[in-house]
Amino acid sequence: MKKAFLFFFVLILILQFPAYANAQEAVPSSEPSSGGIVCEPLAYLPEPTDCELLGPSQILTDLARLGMTLPPRPLPASKPDPALTQLPYYYFKLADEYVQVYSAPGGSGPGTQQFPPGFIYVSYIDWVNQNRIYYLMQNGGWIPGNGAKVSEISIFQGLEFHTTPRTSFGWAFEQIPVVSAPGYAAGATGGQFFPFQTMSIFAVQTADNEEWYMIGPNQWVEGRKVARVIVNTIPQAGITANRWIDVDLAEQTLAVYDRGQLVFATVIASGLEPFWTRPGLFQIFQKKETETMRNNDPSDFYYLDNVPWTMYFDGARALHGAYWRTRFGYPQSHGCVNLSVGDAHWIFNWANEGDWVYVHDRTGRTPTDPALYTGGAY
Repeated sequence: MKKAFLFFFVLILILQFPAYANAQEAVPSSEPSSGGIVCEPLAYLPEPTDCELLGPSQILTDLARLGMTLPPRPLPASKPDPALTQLPYYYFKLADEYVQVYSAPGGSGPGTQQFPPGFIYVSYIDWVNQNRIYYLMQNGGWIPGNGAKVSEISIFQGLEFHTTPRTSFGWAFEQIPVVSAPGYAAGATGGQFFPFQTMSIFAVQTADNEEWYMIGPNQWVEGRKVARVIVNTIPQAGITANRWIDVDLAEQTLAVYDRGQLVFATVIASGLEPFWTRPGLFQIFQKKETETMRNNDPSDFYYLDNVPWTMYFDGARALHGAYWRTRFGYPQSHGCVNLSVGDAHWIFNWANEGDWVYVHDRTGRTPTDPALYTGGAY
């Protein structure tokens, strides 16, 4: 019964996807000799010696060589505990102007402190309305409500893996149509992926000067719209323990390996030119549950209160939660590896000081000159 179902399924596959052979390099097969036996419609790894791979058995075997099964298997992963996304803080984004801090709500005069214009988030514990809204900061100062409460913190979470997947995989970080072949001229299949949906990636092909990812028979998506994890369980030279964090700047993804197995993966936001995240091999040298990040450059002032789950690995550059970001998948930071709050919490719980962090960019677009990596980061 199972074999009959597979034969029927592959027959439909052949009829529905006549251009399947164009989606991969054809695997040559010889003409069967007179009286040769055609293999049953199954996947054969390794190649059989007692039957000929023709028709359905050839297609199933070719799919298996790419890591595909019929019906498709889901990734061997699950979502982490959603409680990891919760924070015990409320945040307020100050307007990009001078903001006074007072010792009491409704204060007048110069105040006790002043924030200059910049990229500023403070955490607050209370608020009152005295002719206008005032927020009580954790240090006891009161700020007028010049700005906006942070009402939405990303609850995006990556994936915990039970076993290492056989193929690459990724997340769409915008809406992507599925097409029938690599290239912009290919016909639409009617399928599509929405932001942060996952997909398995079985092959990569270049067309129209762009990479295209094969996600199924005659199903392709544009690679530049996908944050891809290229699974590699072999540690980089110099890693002296069997656990490390892999940061892929080209793909904007992060993978965690433990005892040679992939255990977690997610999407990041790394440093944007000229504040790149430096490629290299580092070790986590300090973990802090919360951190205040700031610089004193008036032309680029920032102040970020209670940054959660911070793990420093390269000077001021750290892995940490970024409550001010709602989208990931492309460079945005001042050099740190920004993560959703839930993802940073998961990694913080897993990581130890001394664990390795391998940052790399296979495209070579991220410079490596140490003189370019100074100053602060967030």
